[in-house]
Amino acid sequence: MVLGFYRRVVCAFRISAIIGASLLAGPLASEVKYQVLSFDELEGWAEDDHAAALETFLNTCKDMKDPDWGAVCSYAQSGPDPREFFELLFRPVVMDDGKEALFTGYFEPELDGSLTRTDRYRFPVYKMPKEAKTNRPWLPRREILESGVMDGRGLVIAYVDDPVELFFLQIQGSGRIRLPNGQAVRVGYRGSNGHNYRSIGQELVRQGIYQPHQVSAQVIKNWVRRNPVDGKELLYHNPSYVFFREVSKVPAHKGPLGAMNRSITTMRTVAVDPSFVRLGSPVWIEKDGKKPLRRLMIAQDTGSAIKGAQRADVFFGTGDEAGRAAGTLRDPGRLIVLMPIQRAYALLPESAI
Repeated sequence: MVLGFYRRVVCAFRISAIIGASLLAGPLASEVKYQVLSFDELEGWAEDDHAAALETFLNTCKDMKDPDWGAVCSYAQSGPDPREFFELLFRPVVMDDGKEALFTGYFEPELDGSLTRTDRYRFPVYKMPKEAKTNRPWLPRREILESGVMDGRGLVIAYVDDPVELFFLQIQGSGRIRLPNGQAVRVGYRGSNGHNYRSIGQELVRQGIYQPHQVSAQVIKNWVRRNPVDGKELLYHNPSYVFFREVSKVPAHKGPLGAMNRSITTMRTVAVDPSFVRLGSPVWIEKDGKKPLRRLMIAQDTGSAIKGAQRADVFFGTGDEAGRAAGTLRDPGRLIVLMPIQRAYALLPESAI
């Protein structure tokens, strides 16, 4: 029965190739070197909770429309042994684009806010204006906030009390805004103004204010609050600006919506660069540093600062504790993508097969 299913997966892959579906993740694939590994080469593989990874995979795999992925997802829904499922139908693939691996963390912030502007709540969380969708790039951060172009257009979702937390909400891409009546508004990423992200942490290092090892999200927040004038200019150093949409229909016990428009899972979802990694793919994480992490996650999200084949952002959950953990993460390691077998071997040159 399992062998018969495997043959159907291979057939589905061949159909996908015939109808022109891309074997690779995106336009940069030709610049990448690939290496197919065995599962024995994945450090800590046998000790992971494969059932938790399979549950997270099932949350988004039905949205992967290629025939081979559809066949894999169909089998995943039949209740297979989790570890055997991944080992039978996938092969681990290392992608090398010439850049060093970097793992960071992200979380869902919780901000204090109001649906109306007050003396305390005066920093707007904006929807995306129509011209920002078509004019690329659109206005940089400074002009969006200082030119008055957003005023009086019904583009405000809510007002918050801290511009620094709002800046980091844009970096995270989603969050909750707690209202004075105890209710909450959940917002998710809608789009950006098209400008490339520029790191304000690196700018603090360039100015000689901190050394690289000293910089974290909390350090940046504290410095901006202590230096409101220079802090405002520091935030303007990043011309990228993120717009939001309201997603409050997502149940409170579930995670925020990721790039696949499904709730993401704490410590099982990872954000990747979709130019290299197909969203929905299982990804094996070998993160080094002070707290090594060896875990099977699912690529269900992305972000403006996540660029490269070996770049990944681990989702730590919601709230201040998750934020503190995510904010200190900046470690090397290795990212390995699990691909359906035929898709994995199709990436190799003939001489390597």
